[in-house]
Amino acid sequence: MAKCYAVLTERLREFISAQPLYFVATAPEQGGHVNVSPKGYADTFTVIDDTTVAYLDLDGSGVETIAHLRDNGRITIMFCAFSGPPNIVRLYGTGRVVTPHDAGFADLLKRFGPHPGVRSIIVVTCDRISDSCGFSVPFMSYDQDRTLLDEWASRKDTQSRRTYRSKHNRESIDGLPGLSPNETDPVTHHS
Repeated sequence: MAKCYAVLTERLREFISAQPLYFVATAPEQGGHVNVSPKGYADTFTVIDDTTVAYLDLDGSGVETIAHLRDNGRITIMFCAFSGPPNIVRLYGTGRVVTPHDAGFADLLKRFGPHPGVRSIIVVTCDRISDSCGFSVPFMSYDQDRTLLDEWASRKDTQSRRTYRSKHNRESIDGLPGLSPNETDPVTHHS
């Protein structure tokens, strides 16, 4: 049975910060595909206050989360324990996309570890915070982060990143608007 919390307690914050992997789920308002994205790099997630969290959105294969948030704002983030006591924490809420052109971006960026290929920051205001048992989640060991995404982004020059974002980040797989042309211009940002 899930237990709900009014705020991110110290215990929940400690649990969240200890997880090397989390999952982000969004969906369009009408029809379309539900998207679930795994996120690594523990230093790409931060708790801002009792009900607000954020994560660093890095260049990737698509733009589903951004498109869905701009469509309806709904988002769920899930953390699960693959070691230690079983636990699953879900953060349900409303997300917004903060791009390098937006006020507050530079201050938010300081909250994260160093990563190339910064595309945006997703800020989530939680309206439901819950945890549950996670009894069926398997034990798995964490060896280390894969460095491939950072290495891939580091090899791209500005024009290559601009071309990639224009091709892959302008709209979702369902045709929803993603990043606008001025937002796909990779202003040199490295967290």
